[in-house]
Amino acid sequence: MSQGAKRNGRAATAPPEPSKPTATAFQSIALLLQGGGALGSYQAGVYEALVEHGVEPTWVAGISIGAINSAIIAGNPPAERVARLRAFWEGVTAPDAWAGPWTGLLEHNVLRDLVNQYSAGQALVAGVSGFFTPRFPPPPMQPNGSPGATSWYDTSDLRGTLERLVDFDRINARAMRFSVGAVNVRTGNFAYFDNARDTIRPEHVMASGALPPAFPAVEVDGEFYWDGGLVSNTPLDWVLSARSDLDTLIFQVDLWSARGDLPRDLAEVAVRMKEIQFSSRTRAATDEFRRMQKLRTVFQDLLARMPPDLAATPQARLLAEASDPAVYNIVQLIYRSPTYEGQSKDYEFSRRTMEDHWQAGLADARKTLAHPEVLTPPAGASAVHVYDFTTGPKA
Repeated sequence: MSQGAKRNGRAATAPPEPSKPTATAFQSIALLLQGGGALGSYQAGVYEALVEHGVEPTWVAGISIGAINSAIIAGNPPAERVARLRAFWEGVTAPDAWAGPWTGLLEHNVLRDLVNQYSAGQALVAGVSGFFTPRFPPPPMQPNGSPGATSWYDTSDLRGTLERLVDFDRINARAMRFSVGAVNVRTGNFAYFDNARDTIRPEHVMASGALPPAFPAVEVDGEFYWDGGLVSNTPLDWVLSARSDLDTLIFQVDLWSARGDLPRDLAEVAVRMKEIQFSSRTRAATDEFRRMQKLRTVFQDLLARMPPDLAATPQARLLAEASDPAVYNIVQLIYRSPTYEGQSKDYEFSRRTMEDHWQAGLADARKTLAHPEVLTPPAGASAVHVYDFTTGPKA
């Protein structure tokens, strides 16, 4: 077990220095991973493609399952990260009982839908190895106020998995910046645990993924936290609001699509509701950020034209503090579900489906990275370019 997992208290307040990216002129590379349960192996595939292209994040941030993937990435040496992601995802997924002579039949969507529903039902009844186990007796039969009365599953196994796969000393050494989001149960406020100021332990990661009522709240330094996806399922705002004045490349990896077709039956209504609830609405956030960066460009131009006495006023100094000379590329990769994946897709932990998600992330990221403009800083102060090569033309 990492000794970093046992420590309490706060780390130094200065943010970690970013390491030098290898395949791009950007000074900072942020990998942002949304929540989405069993869909999270898509993010592992995206990361594998980044490694293939020599693109190493200097900052990784996540919510829920994205927090777990983030911890595995930040908590391992670069050469071991993909293998550790693979170890996690193979550990929490069940081998395919429908392999062999049945494999070809699974190409038919109707049968695949039935098999996926069966697999999801297994997870509900028996839990997921190394992740969560069902409570017995169930919550209605537990004493009020006990941990077992507030959730259907016990996530103690996840702590052991994190301690086995993540070196928390490495995270707290701050070679890579690391952030995960959670919600304070008592206040309802959103909170980020960030190694720029916090000593990260397994409970910080577990808190980010404690989705009620399935999972219990997790105690961190005397407060209890639930899954960050209850408030915001992406760390995009956190990263964009942390001014660094560094040219930044952001990979926003979403597991739920804000856009979708009009449902045709109640099953599709349930799927669409979940997609809308947990989607990051990334496009709206990036559009707002671009508007802000345009204002900052005007601030900088105005400040350059000011006489010295006017530039020294409190009002001008406030404008100077709000200005940001950095440029940004925001690259969106959004998982698109096949028609056979229903409302249980975030807790369907079969090995076959995990591999499908992983390969989809790998393919989408390879397609995206084939466009050289993604890795090229935009021209002009405070410029922001937004790309999405998996769902249509760039924004």
